[in-house]
Amino acid sequence: MYLILAILAFNIIVIVHELGHFLAARMMGIGVLEFSLFVGPKLFSITRGGTTYSLRLFPILAYVKLEGDDDASDSESAFQNKPKYARAFTMLAGPLANLLLAAVLLTVYFTVQGYQTTKVGRIAENSPAAAAGLQEGDRIVSYGGKRTYVPMDVIQFLYVTKGEPVTVEYKRNGKLLRGELKPIYHPETSTPMIGVLLDLTNPDGSNVLKEVNSGSPAEKAGLLAGDKIVAVNGVEVDSYEELIGLITKNGIRELEITVMRNGNEISTTLTPIEVKTGEWYEVGLEFDYVRGDVLDAFVQSGVFTYSIVRSVFYSPEWLITGKANVSDMMGPIGMVSTITNTVSQAPNVGQMIIYLMYITGLLSVAIGATNLLPFPALDGGRLLLIGIEAVRGKPLSPEKESIISLAGFIIIILLGIYIAYNDILRLVSG
Repeated sequence: MYLILAILAFNIIVIVHELGHFLAARMMGIGVLEFSLFVGPKLFSITRGGTTYSLRLFPILAYVKLEGDDDASDSESAFQNKPKYARAFTMLAGPLANLLLAAVLLTVYFTVQGYQTTKVGRIAENSPAAAAGLQEGDRIVSYGGKRTYVPMDVIQFLYVTKGEPVTVEYKRNGKLLRGELKPIYHPETSTPMIGVLLDLTNPDGSNVLKEVNSGSPAEKAGLLAGDKIVAVNGVEVDSYEELIGLITKNGIRELEITVMRNGNEISTTLTPIEVKTGEWYEVGLEFDYVRGDVLDAFVQSGVFTYSIVRSVFYSPEWLITGKANVSDMMGPIGMVSTITNTVSQAPNVGQMIIYLMYITGLLSVAIGATNLLPFPALDGGRLLLIGIEAVRGKPLSPEKESIISLAGFIIIILLGIYIAYNDILRLVSG
């Protein structure tokens, strides 16, 4: 069931993208030869208004075939015979449709679940954040010279700078202040884990479980997403730092965990497993969590979307400079796997739908923004060629454009194969 929902969500993202191209082409008077749901051998088709609407065998992806997009045509409705603004709008409409879909889904999610802001909700004692002068109630406005709009920006900039000391700007009572943040580096190590992900955004506390990993000691002990861990071996815990500290101190010996679930305390025992963890950087702060109305949620969805788009456009620079790895990129297999894992953590059907909306919105932004990158074979590459045509006063020769498109296509295919390999590797290794 979860896999079916994941495939459906991924298909919705792709179909909405292609629908954006389709509707824009129709508005600009560009002929659409085919609008196909899925790929592979044709199962069914019907032709209306010069467009063939097809349903194909393999239930994934979709595509739009524009008149004159691949072959030369003398028709007035052919893509290459239309004005530059018409072609540019048609190319831009696919990514914009993805961003619009994301705005709708994320607005609903933030309305129901609430969201984090860049306002500091809590500072750990003697932490790097405290040493930088940050206090509860401050709002972080920049990290290492880059503007921060959502907490994800801070986390992302922290990792791409490899935890190096940076200047953090923050506002307190309307006054802009600065401090030097020196994250604490924690190398790759082995540590006892029970197999849960903590919900640091939850207003009930950072010791609330957001996810319980399949097959983990926590799942076997009956712990569920939404449980709040209130004690470990009889010692009360109020935060994730206390929880992690007690589990680490206990090692891989059996321990008793007490959780609060629907107003009732439930105790269970489990034995942590030793897990190899990657390097990480300790800052020692939690961000504030708020619940607003629909308008607040809509504004937040716009800010969140902009933040993701900006990160996508930073990605080429990060990849070239080694601040990010190609192995971290995700393809269709990884996306479907991510959606599956997210919805499978939901404690009930209603929460499953909410989780599904969030991850679908997140991936829709990523796909839309990625397609805007000025790279051959992407919508952004086509927009770049139209821009070059506008500057030169004439288009590139068909031969040159074909060479550029072919080179881009080959690179995209090779990159896709590598990303698919990494997606499968992550699935196999867990």
